[in-house]
Amino acid sequence: MVNSLSGRFLILTTVFVMLAEVLIFVPSIARFREDFLLNRLERAQIASLALLADDMLAEDLEAELLVNAGVYNVVLRRDEIRQLMLSSPIPEQIANTYDLRDAGPWILIRDAMSRLFTPENEVIRVIGEPVKDAGLLIEVTTDSKPLRMAMTDYGLRILGLSFVISIITAFFLFLAVRVVLVKPIKGVVGYMQRYASAPEDARGIISPNSKVTELREAEEALQQLQTELTQALKQRERLAQLGGAVAKVSHDLRNILTSAQLFTDRIEASDDPLVRRMAPKLVNSITRAVSLCENTLAFGRAEEPAPTLTMVPLRDVAEDVVASEKLAIADACVEIVNEVPKDLVARADPEQIFRVMMNLVRNARQALVASGKPGRITIAGCVHDNDWCVEIRDNGPGLPPRARENLFTPFQGGVRKGGSGLGLAISQELVRGHGGDLVLTQTGPEGTTFEIRLPQGDVTF
Repeated sequence: MVNSLSGRFLILTTVFVMLAEVLIFVPSIARFREDFLLNRLERAQIASLALLADDMLAEDLEAELLVNAGVYNVVLRRDEIRQLMLSSPIPEQIANTYDLRDAGPWILIRDAMSRLFTPENEVIRVIGEPVKDAGLLIEVTTDSKPLRMAMTDYGLRILGLSFVISIITAFFLFLAVRVVLVKPIKGVVGYMQRYASAPEDARGIISPNSKVTELREAEEALQQLQTELTQALKQRERLAQLGGAVAKVSHDLRNILTSAQLFTDRIEASDDPLVRRMAPKLVNSITRAVSLCENTLAFGRAEEPAPTLTMVPLRDVAEDVVASEKLAIADACVEIVNEVPKDLVARADPEQIFRVMMNLVRNARQALVASGKPGRITIAGCVHDNDWCVEIRDNGPGLPPRARENLFTPFQGGVRKGGSGLGLAISQELVRGHGGDLVLTQTGPEGTTFEIRLPQGDVTF
């Protein structure tokens, strides 16, 4: 009950109605006190009429009139003269005097609260105006205990009635919330659960039917989300099937091209000048096709495993990259320089960070060789903004516009002609697996710079 929406509405409504009744209770109890005292004044005035009819009253009759009026004595001013109409002994000194003629709401509330929280009996004087304009004022003395008892009884009845009203109100609100809100929300939850069990089944998509504006908007938003998700799942399934087919085709095509590559080796040895001139182009085309098939198969395999993080000296990794790439430079005028500080150690997977650096250096080397101009590739490292940073800089021709627009998109971000663009996509995936990022910080006629950023803080995988 406490954790349900309707149950909380029931409890909150009860509490709020009781608070509202408490706010009403204070002026109500003040009004009740005023009416009680005015009633005593009126009864005292009626009792004093007997004296006006007969100047002499027996002591027994006078005492009976005062007891019936609930006062000790009655003073009436008809003209300018105060006249003691009825009197009896006062048991103690008068404690307080209350003038009801000019009492405002705040004074009445103050006096009522003071009397309610004063349990001791006191003799009080009450002054008011006679009814029916029977004089200028009437004054009585009386005990405060009957007043307080009457106020307490009235207050308890008010609080009890308020509690009953709050319970009834809360109960009807509880039923209204169950019908108007809880039931439609449960219906939406039911649709979500059915859809979650079979998201490919379009019958599980919700049909908005709520007449409440907010709930209908939620149902329409859920319907749109479920529709888009179902379409995305169907598209993903089709793409997965297509990917499987492409992988099979690439596998078979790679085998065919590998066999063709063996025949081209013999063709290059031909004595025919035309064949000797055309053979290198054929070899290059077949080599690119085999490379594309291998990259496609590699990208289609399972995701890269989570990195095994250790503290890796980045300069040593850079040295291995430089040594590997120098073997491929041959006679090209390309220089590779390792400027990574000797004391720069980062938390990384040594094998994966080697693959990332190797891929970036290879791309730079291929771009410089293709330009036909002398070039320089620099591997640098530093610590910046709580990140370990490795920069791969070159002074090559820069990236073409198409490569910059689709830099990390597979099969679209190829930098060199014939490239698949998978290298940069895989490199970015590996770096993000470390919690870092691979960023192109600069490219243009003056050269290109990639930056590997690895966070120094702990990363949760």
